[in-house]
Amino acid sequence: MEAMGLKLEDHLSFFKKSFPGAGTPRCFRAPARINIIGEHVDYLGGTVLPAAIDFSLEVLIEPTSGNSYELASFAYQNTVHFPVHQNLEKNPNAPWADYVLGMVLELRKRNKVVPPFRLSIAGDIPQGAGLSSSAALEVAVGFALNSIFGFSLSLTEIALMGQAAENNFVGTNCGIMDQFIIANGKKNHCISLNTSSLEFDYHQFQLGEWEFYLVNSNVKHSLKDSGYNTRRQECESALQKIQRRLKDTKDLYSFSVPESEWGDFGFTEEELRRVRHVVTEKTRTQSVITGLQKGDFAQVGNALFEAHWSLSQDFEVSCPELDYLVSELKSLGVAGARMIGGGFGGCALVLDRKSNFLGTKERLETSYSLRFSIQIDFYRFQISEGVHEIIL
Repeated sequence: MEAMGLKLEDHLSFFKKSFPGAGTPRCFRAPARINIIGEHVDYLGGTVLPAAIDFSLEVLIEPTSGNSYELASFAYQNTVHFPVHQNLEKNPNAPWADYVLGMVLELRKRNKVVPPFRLSIAGDIPQGAGLSSSAALEVAVGFALNSIFGFSLSLTEIALMGQAAENNFVGTNCGIMDQFIIANGKKNHCISLNTSSLEFDYHQFQLGEWEFYLVNSNVKHSLKDSGYNTRRQECESALQKIQRRLKDTKDLYSFSVPESEWGDFGFTEEELRRVRHVVTEKTRTQSVITGLQKGDFAQVGNALFEAHWSLSQDFEVSCPELDYLVSELKSLGVAGARMIGGGFGGCALVLDRKSNFLGTKERLETSYSLRFSIQIDFYRFQISEGVHEIIL
């Protein structure tokens, strides 16, 4: 499967149906993302290597003269209204609306008056696949509101608002990576992002006869209901123990004491494993960056395999289905593979020669179905631009 593209005419028809009497809306589109390396370090001050890809989420939006925020979801065929002048609260029947309301609340915190509007959402980002459909929605909404109401916010400010909305209103303590790359993505480029300083560099994405693609385990996850927040808490408690002895350690990613000396910090067994993943992921990230620069895809692939087993065994955010996929992919001879995203399901990122794709796909579909009685999906993609307006 390749990114299917959005059927804009179907979305426009849904907008008109959901909001009788509506005028012509404006259209804003935000991409999904992959992260090549640097997993679960973006909230720990680490360096990541993400890229925007050509699955996307789209919002149609129009200011209104009413007194409500009117929201509609194409995927759920659902429309909800929230009075502008009341406290915005979650609607348990429309959890998808939380991401929109969270952005409105973050704008209000910045002393921005958000007038009434109507907005509909559609997209082709597989939900629960670890491709950041939630961050795409946050950035699309923030970019749209910024554009139609003239708030003069930068892309980085919109990304930070998206992270804050997810942390403060949705309830997932995510890092900044997803929103940042979705806001700042560039066609045919990935970025190396220092999540502590938000400094970043673009790197042209040239793979030649090689390709990255995704295999969706079709095990669904919800980060706010999984162990994601627990992992963050364990990392924070480990950092507090480090800072009692090394007061100048600003974040876990900058911790550089050899593991043979970790006994002095009083880590729990869980904290020790989380720290080990973060410290070793730093080395793997540099290995991938230099490997891509040199065109050494064996080096890149080895780092991906190592990253997966670190995420599985030390950070404990994988699942049996993803572990099986990565093991089988290695046995089938791909260059590298690892789980991506928050974990507990979703996709594996695969690096291999383009010529091997069809054979690998056929064999893996058969073995996975026999093992788990679940069908897997394969997503081939292109590296795309970040959030932008589609002129109707």
